[in-house]
Amino acid sequence: MLTVVRRRTDVADVFDKVLTGERLTPADGLRLLACNDLAALGAMANVVRERLNGDRTYYVINRHINYSNICVNACRFCAFSRKRGDAGAYEMGLDEIFRTAQESLVEPVTEFHIVGGLHPTLPFSFYEDMLRGLKAIAPAVHLQAFTAVEIAHIAELGGLSVREALERLREAGLGSIPGGGAEVFSPELRRTLCPTKLPGDDWLDVMRTAHELGLRSNATMLYGHVEKPEHVIEHLDRLRALQDETGGFMAFIPLMFHVEHTRLGELRPATGRRDLQVMAVSRVYLDNFPHLKAFWIMLGVKLAQVSLGFGADDLDGTVVEERITHAAGARTPQALSVEELRALIEEAGRTPVERTTLYEVVEREAHR
Repeated sequence: MLTVVRRRTDVADVFDKVLTGERLTPADGLRLLACNDLAALGAMANVVRERLNGDRTYYVINRHINYSNICVNACRFCAFSRKRGDAGAYEMGLDEIFRTAQESLVEPVTEFHIVGGLHPTLPFSFYEDMLRGLKAIAPAVHLQAFTAVEIAHIAELGGLSVREALERLREAGLGSIPGGGAEVFSPELRRTLCPTKLPGDDWLDVMRTAHELGLRSNATMLYGHVEKPEHVIEHLDRLRALQDETGGFMAFIPLMFHVEHTRLGELRPATGRRDLQVMAVSRVYLDNFPHLKAFWIMLGVKLAQVSLGFGADDLDGTVVEERITHAAGARTPQALSVEELRALIEEAGRTPVERTTLYEVVEREAHR
């Protein structure tokens, strides 16, 4: 079947590179983004996916905690952030955060995923106390917390270098860093979309420092807005280069832009075809990333399932009360059960595997 698909596509030479494990060039990546043969893209991505992970598809039992939407930035693509005093602005106190975490422990949660806005006044000690308190409540639960953008912000508020901030947060219980805030690295696009946000170079530097300290992280890219193919490939290329340098990234997560309630509401949302194309091209280009995640919250459950045939080997997790994407009009559920996740994976012809945040396999008697 691979031979048939390869023979009929106009990117057969790139397909050959994928089959032999040869690294793709930026020009190759651009050709794939221009390719109309979605079946060929999926076949290429599946070669890489199965080379790295076989038919395994991972999920995690996690709980999202979006502690505040108050943010000093005003990114045009964001429907989540508010200024203090705005309608809908909120910030969770430590007691509320701890209560939320405690209530989630009725499930066998292995990860708290914690992100929020760039709050203008919360002291650095608030973040340390948050991590320490969560560790006291659930010592075995991994804390994946604070995007690179948040870390740079709270380090500045605390009068610390990024390295010093990361060292103190790690001491307080930080286990790894989520991949958000990368958006698209192009300075030109950032000036249009998020002019006051941490520059792409600095996002990469925060991740570099985290990896040097032994902290693992994920990486993301926001697509489906005003980016062009060259911006996508530049973004992927810079991530691949940093991964060559540090080896600290665990998973890449393409994030589909949701237009509702943003200041880019005139844009048309990305099509399902575009979602699968970006997923597949990301998988074959990021040859040194062990995992590719289909974030069902953004893609929708059905398309996330289809993505398992276009390079993705991870559906993220149970999630529970995600606020950021839903503020932009996402109509996906607020949570999926373990049974639902496993059924989606099995129906796609894959083997479901529960993982920890760091991709250690979790064995449970009920799932054997």
